[in-house]
Amino acid sequence: MKIVRMNEDNIHSVKEIEDECFSNPWSFESLYAELSKVGACFYVAQDDNNSLGYIGFNMVLDEGYIANLAVKKVYRRQGVAEALLSKVIETAKENNLSFVSLEVRESNTPAIKLYEKFRFSKQGVRKDFYRSPRENGLILTKFL
Repeated sequence: MKIVRMNEDNIHSVKEIEDECFSNPWSFESLYAELSKVGACFYVAQDDNNSLGYIGFNMVLDEGYIANLAVKKVYRRQGVAEALLSKVIETAKENNLSFVSLEVRESNTPAIKLYEKFRFSKQGVRKDFYRSPRENGLILTKFL
C-alpha cells in the first residue's frame, strides 16, 4: 500500500469511496476544488492502482482539520485508515501545526477508537451536526 496525493488520475475513485461511505457525500466539483485549494492535503491509499481509502485534510494558519476519512468497506480493518491518519499527522508536524481536529458521529465507535489510539481527545459536541440520520458530532483533537 502506498499513500499518494489526490490528483486528477485518482479523483474519480475518491468520489466512489465518498459515495459508498457517506450519507451526504461531497460532490465531484467539491472534491475537484480541493486540488487547487491552498492548505488542502487530500491523500489516497492505493494498492496496485486501486484506491482503498482517502483522507481530506486542511491547514489553516497553525491548525489542521480533517474533513473526511473513508475506507472502502472491503478494505476496512486492514490498516488503511491508520496509514492515512499517520500521513496527516506527519504532514501536520512537518508544517508545525498546533493541533489536528475533526468531527465524528457519536455512534461511530470504530472511528472513535481509531482516533483515541492516535491520542485524539474529546473537546466538545456539535449538536445535530450530521443529517441522514440526524446525530451529534463529537469534536476530537490531537494536540501536537
